[in-house]
Order: sequence, then structure tokens, then C-alpha cells
Amino acid sequence: MTDLSVQIGRLALSNPIMVASGTFGYAREMARLVDCSRLGGILPKTITAQPRVGNAPWRTVETSAGLLNSIGLDNDGIDAFMEHHLPYLASIGTSIIVSIAGRTEEEFVQLAHRVGQTGQIAAVELNVSCPNVSGGVDFGTDPDACHRLVAATRAGCDVPILAKLTPNVTRIADVACAAAEGGADGVCLINTVLGMAVDWRRRRPMLGNVMGGLSGPAIKPVALRCVQQVRSVTDVPIIGIGGIATIDDVMEFLVTGATAVQIGTANYYDPQVSTRLIDELPAALQELGAATVGEIVGALDSTRRVDE
Repeated sequence: MTDLSVQIGRLALSNPIMVASGTFGYAREMARLVDCSRLGGILPKTITAQPRVGNAPWRTVETSAGLLNSIGLDNDGIDAFMEHHLPYLASIGTSIIVSIAGRTEEEFVQLAHRVGQTGQIAAVELNVSCPNVSGGVDFGTDPDACHRLVAATRAGCDVPILAKLTPNVTRIADVACAAAEGGADGVCLINTVLGMAVDWRRRRPMLGNVMGGLSGPAIKPVALRCVQQVRSVTDVPIIGIGGIATIDDVMEFLVTGATAVQIGTANYYDPQVSTRLIDELPAALQELGAATVGEIVGALDSTRRVDE
């Protein structure tokens, strides 16, 4: 019997397959297609203190190996989330991890405290890495600021804290270590890679915000690199994100050092991908002679070789 359960700091999940914030709506939209109760965790769309209308169109542009988005954290604010979305999410029967974004440290702390005290969520994800809003990466690019934010949020919130980090930095390991020292239960690697698309005939950028975040298969090598770099310097649990669509992708992240993964862009073109990956995971573990997920986490032999 294969045990798919995983532990990320204080956060216990029934399996390591989650869906990423911003790619699964508030779950209600996907209920006809996916048995959401089977998921290890659901991260609904990032919420902010006040409603946000988001960025000007175009907001998404498909690329040859992924998707550029510049949504701008469009959402109805925490009051609407608490009234209209959280009751449904809490009824699904799986771990609900609420993604929050604040303009200031105080705003992050207040948001985390408010959702954390409901008793209806499993954890809070601090979105300190959104490239599509002004100041969206400020806390995710400065290790000291990230440390202070995580520490303050943990002090004001009883549920587990995850920090979602940006790859758009010189050394992501420094920021991850700062988050861990601040008390994060885990770090989520990675958010989107800053990019742009151009309409050369009109001589204009295709996104209304000029630049946006690249996701999908194109960023998987970047995400794996980030997981490896962070795993090599800290034991903080890692949730891998970036271009995951197949069981091979999942296993690559696990052996590299992620304890769990989030499925993002693949949800758009294959809404049932997450539950299929859960079905396929036991056989993949057995292929490595493992009875639990934990046995293979970080099992990568990254010794440098010239030849074999």
C-alpha cells in the first residue's frame, strides 16, 4: 500500500498534488470536471484587502512553450471572499490554502490573521512574487524584508505559513533561507518568470501592462534549478511549481527536493490533469521501490560528472 501523505512544516496533506493560485478559480468553476476533494490542496485566486480591477487587456498571451499573463491580481477583495467563496471552499473536504497579497507588511499580517482565525483553512500562502502589480515582488526580492514579513505574519496567525517566491532575483536561495529563518513552514518555488511578447507589425507590446509572467513548460528547467539551489542550502520544505503537466514532471520535482507540487498552467488546457497525476503517482513511486513520497524527496544525485 502506497502512502501519498506529505508533511510541510505544520501543514499535513493527503497527497502532494495541489492546484496553483490563479489557475483553478475558486474551485466552484471546476467542480463539474474535477473531484476536488481528492486534491492534496486547493489554492484559490490570490485575495487582497480591497477589490482590484486588475490590469488593462490584453491580459494573457500564449507563447510557443507557455503562457504570458498580466492579470494584476484582479479580485473582489477579502470581504467578498469571506462571504461568497470561503464557505464553499471549506465544504469541499480538502486542504484550502489561501493566497494573500498586501501592499504593506501590516496589510499582509491583517489578511493572514483574518483568514487564519476562521478555522476553515489549512494554511496561508504569502504571494510576495507577483510581477504584474506595482510592488508585487518587493518582499520577495529582499531577504531582510522577506524575513520580517514572514516573522510578523507568523506571529499574528496560527495557521501554517508558506512563502511563494519569485525567480526574478540574483540568488533565490538567499530569499528562501530568510523565509525559513522567519518561520515559514515551506517555500513555493516558483512564481512566473518576467517576460514579454511583441507585435512587431504594430510595433507594440501585446500585453496591456507591457510585461507579464511566463508560466508553463518553458519555465520548468528554471523551477527545477531553483528547487535544487534552495534544497542544497536549507531543509525548509519546498513546494515545486512550474510547467508541471505529467507524472514525469511531478517525479522530477520530488527527487530534486520538493515535498509537494502545484499544477498551474496545465489546468487551462487539461482540467483533470491533477486527479490523473494522483492516480499515476503510486506506480511511479513503486518504480523507485518507494512506499511513501518522503522516501524519494531530495533523492537526486547531483554529483558533477565529466563522463560515465
